[in-house]
Amino acid sequence: MNGVGRQTATTVLAELPPVAEVRSAESAAAHAGLAPSEFASGKSVKKRTRLSKAGNVRLRTALYLPTLTAVRFNSVLRGFFDRPVAAGKPRMQAVGACMRKLVVLCYGVLKNRAPFDPDWASRISG
Repeated sequence: MNGVGRQTATTVLAELPPVAEVRSAESAAAHAGLAPSEFASGKSVKKRTRLSKAGNVRLRTALYLPTLTAVRFNSVLRGFFDRPVAAGKPRMQAVGACMRKLVVLCYGVLKNRAPFDPDWASRISG
């Protein structure tokens, strides 16, 4: 997968729990601290949604630079990054969403024991 090299793959394997113990891709993202956390206090929900950052710091740190590379060279993540930026969202918010997407993609590759296929979604829906 473009953006995920040997060092990143090794870190993901070391820091994520075994795939059999993780219920879903969303759980894997939450384990990495990349789940969205909405601010709510009473009736007030005026603050922006942020990443929870309650998970594994080493995994989150190891995914930052590979995500920046994947946004440039991986067609799936490039589209996933360009949509919120075009809608006026901050670039760092889009990078955080791409980090989460990268964990979800890595989880899918590990769970299915198959190489990454960027055209997988179009084959399934079409």
